[in-house]
Amino acid sequence: MATSGAPAPRRTPAGLDLGGTESENRPWKIRLVDHPKRFESAFFRAAKKTAHKILAEMDDDDLPYGLQPSGARQWEMHHGGSLWVKGGKGWRMYRARVGIEWSMQFCAEPAKVDRLRQDAAELVDAFPLTLPALAAMGYEEAADLLATPITDADGVERWTDCLFNACVPMGHGNHQGVLPQIPGEHHYPWPVKGADFVRYEDFELWVTLPDGTHGAVAPVDRRGSGDGHVRLVHVPEESAAAGAFVQAQEQGKMAVLPPDSPVALQAFGRQIEPERRTASGPPASPSPRARSPRRTSGRSG
Repeated sequence: MATSGAPAPRRTPAGLDLGGTESENRPWKIRLVDHPKRFESAFFRAAKKTAHKILAEMDDDDLPYGLQPSGARQWEMHHGGSLWVKGGKGWRMYRARVGIEWSMQFCAEPAKVDRLRQDAAELVDAFPLTLPALAAMGYEEAADLLATPITDADGVERWTDCLFNACVPMGHGNHQGVLPQIPGEHHYPWPVKGADFVRYEDFELWVTLPDGTHGAVAPVDRRGSGDGHVRLVHVPEESAAAGAFVQAQEQGKMAVLPPDSPVALQAFGRQIEPERRTASGPPASPSPRARSPRRTSGRSG
């Protein structure tokens, strides 16, 4: 026990193994700790089991984020707000306003999480085939999850790991990958990452910038316009391009690279002839190179 006037003893949070301390000249310190061992709750195990049953019933074209990983790779379930419903044409997954990542449950206010529950309940109510189908799969708790108000940390934990939050099916790259390999939703802003699932296969969304950092670009006009300029839509803070990018945002402008820049040539590289020195102009004639399928390894282009 600490005596009057004596400093209180320091407590180490349960499950955290302390490591070394990193610091700089400025007044900040970060203690490096081992990640607490993460366990799979019974809620998450039940949700994952059900999600795999749902995925087994779906056609490839209906899968929300691409085909099932091949070989030894498995689906990874992302805590991204997975609102699964069954309609007349089978299963579909919608996304909640926000998903609650596992670690974020510890700062989540129950009343705000309960709004997500209410949204999910209203959506599922519009698809009356959903709850009977889930019960037939062994996920009988679905109805209770949707009907029970969330008022405390236990309720937040249950919702965080349930089918209606924790089961967005993704391959490892799209889930947790980092550039220069496949960029994952965990590490890149969703307004940009989401384009990976709707873009033309021959447009390179993710590019290497002249200083070796990795960013993302978008065309400035529709396909076939002949305009090869590209707009920067994501750059890391450490990039030499970050200053211009921030300045453009502050002034309500776009940070645009010219069609003869290495970045524009990367972005449109599969749409133009190899000898071209500008991305502007008519697209190349269709070829096997332009029609190449989405890569499953390397940078997602």
